[in-house]
Parts: sequence; structure tokens; C-alpha cells
Amino acid sequence: MFVRIAIISCIMLLGKNNFAQSKVNKEHAKANQLFNGRDLDGWYTFLKDKGRDSDLKKVFTVKRGQIRISGEEWGCITTHAEFENYRLIVEFRWGAQTFEPRKDKARDSGVLLHSMGKDGGYSGTWIHGIECQIIEGGTGDFLVVGDGSETYSLTAKVAPEKVSGAYVYQPDGQPVTILGGRINWYGRDTNWTDQLGFRGKRDVENQIGEWNTMECVAEGEKITIFLNGILVNESFNVMPSKGKIQIQSEGAELFIRKVELYPISH
Repeated sequence: MFVRIAIISCIMLLGKNNFAQSKVNKEHAKANQLFNGRDLDGWYTFLKDKGRDSDLKKVFTVKRGQIRISGEEWGCITTHAEFENYRLIVEFRWGAQTFEPRKDKARDSGVLLHSMGKDGGYSGTWIHGIECQIIEGGTGDFLVVGDGSETYSLTAKVAPEKVSGAYVYQPDGQPVTILGGRINWYGRDTNWTDQLGFRGKRDVENQIGEWNTMECVAEGEKITIFLNGILVNESFNVMPSKGKIQIQSEGAELFIRKVELYPISH
């Protein structure tokens, strides 16, 4: 039964991936470069307990055409503008440095979409929104970084059983709606542990130091995540359906060389 489900899932994922790739080709000429390769124009910094544009330790810097996020302090860079109906492409790789309290934990970061509300509204650190997680072994997970209300929520099709208390995306599964917590990507290792350097048997993410491409397609009330060209997670009935974009600093050094946004016309 497991083999049959796996084959069906792979066929579905392949078909969706091809469809999405054809769409990005059509929209290619309309690319909006959110990172210009020189500075953080169009973004502002926010750090827990420090606030907006108070990055004295230079957690966020630009050098040699890359954004370096040191991870030394908790916070994010946030777009001034709000966006809706788009394909977001982020190319990233992990650095070597990690910091307490996650010094020996899995390298962790994330891209938050549809961020609405006040800076630091969640845990004094981030604007509430929908996170497309970047973490060793779990890149492609969805997290609702919300306030517990339906204002921030999503629905996804999931496997019959949870793994370590979390739902797991399954294309032909039953829909569930969450107001908080997470939907793991389809291949997250059942033995995942929060330890530095963790890799699962089915991981799509490349080795430490190698570049990865995360594509987040936000169309209407739907978000689909591709990692290195493979569809890894999908949600619908997403609320809100527009907002700012945040990229996190969360204890691990991260480099970003591309942040492109392709508007999707309706």
C-alpha cells in the first residue's frame, strides 16, 4: 500500500511541477528583483529587543552580491511593500556559524509570506504571517506564525497519521485547517532530531555550503512550495492572502544571492 501511495504521489508532484515551471517561463519577463545585489534597498531590519533599523552588530550585511544573515540575533529583514499573487524565488545556502541557544541545533531560518500587522507582533520578533520554513531536514514545512485566530490560517491535505505531533503533507490526503503549528513537507524524516547537520533519507535540500532554490508560489488563497525544482508542500484557503515578505535570522548563518518576485497576472 505504501509503495502504491508513493507512486501516485510522485506522479501528482511531477505533473504539478511541470505546470508550475511553464507558468514561471511565461512570467519571466516581469521579474521584480527584490534584492539588487548591492544593498538592502526595499527592506528594513528588525531585531528582537532592538527594534527597527537598529542592527548595531551587523546581523544583516551585503557583500560580493550576497546577503549575509549572521544569525547572531533573532530578527528579520522585511520588505517595505506588500505583495500578492506572485512566484517568489530565493536562492540560499548555509554558512558555518551558529549561535546560542541554537548553537548545536539544526540550522534554522525561514521566509514569511503574507506578513500583516505590527513588527514584532509574534514573540517580539516577527510580523504575523505564513512561514515557508528553511531548516535542516525540514525545508519546505509550512508554519502559521499567527495569533491563534482565523486571521492567520491555512488548509492542507495531509497523511492519516501525524509524525512527532505534526501533520505531514500528502497530495491525496484529507484536508485539515490549522491556526498555528505546522504542516511538514512530504518527505520529512520520521526520525528528525533538532541537531546540527541533520539530514534525512529523503532530503531534497543540498549539502551544507551548496546553493538551494526555494520557490514559493502565492496565487490567490493558495501557496505552493518547490525546493530545488521539486514540489514539497502545498496549502489552500490561506489567510491572509497578501502582505510583506520577511526573511529570518534565527541562530544560523545564511547567505542569499537571489530574491526575485514574478507577478502572476489574473
